[in-house]
Amino acid sequence: MSKEVVILGIETSCDETAVAIVKNGKKILSNVVSSQIESHKRFGGVVPEIASRHHVEQITYVLEEAMEQAAISWSEIDGIAVTEGPGLVGALLVGVNAAKALAFSKHKPLIGVHHIAGHIYANRLQDEFKFPLLGLIVSGGHTELVIMKAHGEYEVIGETRDDAAGEAYDKVARLLNLPYPGGPEIDKLAKRGEETIDFPRAWLEPDSYDFSFSGLKSSVTNTIHRAKQRGVSLKAEDIAASFQASVVDVLTMKTVRAAKEYHVKQVIVAGGVAANKGLRSSLQQEFANLQIPLQIPPLSLCTDNAAMIAAAGTIAFEQGRRSGLDLNARASMLLK
Repeated sequence: MSKEVVILGIETSCDETAVAIVKNGKKILSNVVSSQIESHKRFGGVVPEIASRHHVEQITYVLEEAMEQAAISWSEIDGIAVTEGPGLVGALLVGVNAAKALAFSKHKPLIGVHHIAGHIYANRLQDEFKFPLLGLIVSGGHTELVIMKAHGEYEVIGETRDDAAGEAYDKVARLLNLPYPGGPEIDKLAKRGEETIDFPRAWLEPDSYDFSFSGLKSSVTNTIHRAKQRGVSLKAEDIAASFQASVVDVLTMKTVRAAKEYHVKQVIVAGGVAANKGLRSSLQQEFANLQIPLQIPPLSLCTDNAAMIAAAGTIAFEQGRRSGLDLNARASMLLK
């Protein structure tokens, strides 16, 4: 780059209102996140209407805080990146319209960013990419394997056919009467349990990199119901440990196989489920043996944040990609 590039990122795809400012796609100047977990916890999941209203209430405050923390003026900002999809359409619209208003009033380029591209580029905030690389994306609504041969180029080689890993975690957590969000709760519970139940692993076709966790979720449900009917007591921690072992096995083994087949120079992990300690440990052990560099973001960059959107937006900005003021929220959006 001939000059420093400073991008302001906005993320409102689900239940976090976030604004960040990132320099050169790597250095975080500020990264402010307002979480709504407490508001949604009593409902056992995200309520779209409540999420949208919270975004409307918080976006201005979060923006002001991000600017103050970065100690930067608008004249120093080169572009505004915003999550345009996928996500909850009402929530996305708050961020998109805030970004469009800022781009128009401050005379800045507007850059629409794919939410999953953001999760991928959270890794570049830690270290530079080495191509070709393999990305394992595991979040609430996404489980995908992606090959990247260059910046901004994505080839999805595997994706979920039904429930994503994060969705399965949340559903099993509800079965175990654990609070929302369920993923971290199951992870903690699993550490105290033993793998006493042989839950199924959905490998699908021999050459497939797709995922399926619906059958696993149903197996957990049936196991709990049959035990209750027979008056048998099952330990919640053992159910959690057995369930997590099944998810982690499939995610790890498919990632390992893809890394070998595509001869990648680096493997990155992205998304909220990347914070799962069981998954992190399994992947670290496997790739240490293979001597393929593995990168997993710190916990603060695994969950939704705006620094990752600014990081992905920096690449788009440098490649000359721009969005018009007709940019709209896209609840369903392909990664390409």
